[in-house]
Amino acid sequence: QVQLVESGGGLVQPGGSLRLSCAAARSILSIYFMGWYRQTPGKQRELVAAITSGGSTNYADSVKGRFTISRDTAAKSVYLQMSNLKPEDTAVYYCNVKNLAGQIYWGQGTQVTVSS
Repeated sequence: QVQLVESGGGLVQPGGSLRLSCAAARSILSIYFMGWYRQTPGKQRELVAAITSGGSTNYADSVKGRFTISRDTAAKSVYLQMSNLKPEDTAVYYCNVKNLAGQIYWGQGTQVTVSS
C-alpha cells in the first residue's frame, strides 16, 4: 500500500521554478512532521525543508530564500515551491512524514533536474 504519493518533479532551466506535492494516505494519523529531503548519487540524503504540525518551518541554508514549504493539514499534503533553481538543486527529492506513534514514511522519490 502506497503511503505517500509524490508529484511535480521534472526538467527545468536554471532560474526556473517547480512545485513538488506529496499526499499522505488517510490511514496515517497524528502527523507532526512533514518534510522534503534530497539525494544525489554518492551523497547522503539531506533535509531540504520541513514543517511541523504547529507551522514551524526549517530550511537548509542552501535553499533559504528560494524554496518555500507549505502544508494542507486537512488534505494531509505538503508542498515545496522551488524558485530560482540552480544546477546544484538537481537531485531525487523525497517526501518524509513522521507521526506521534514514531512511524516514519518515505515517498518514492521524484527527480528534479536543473539544466540548460
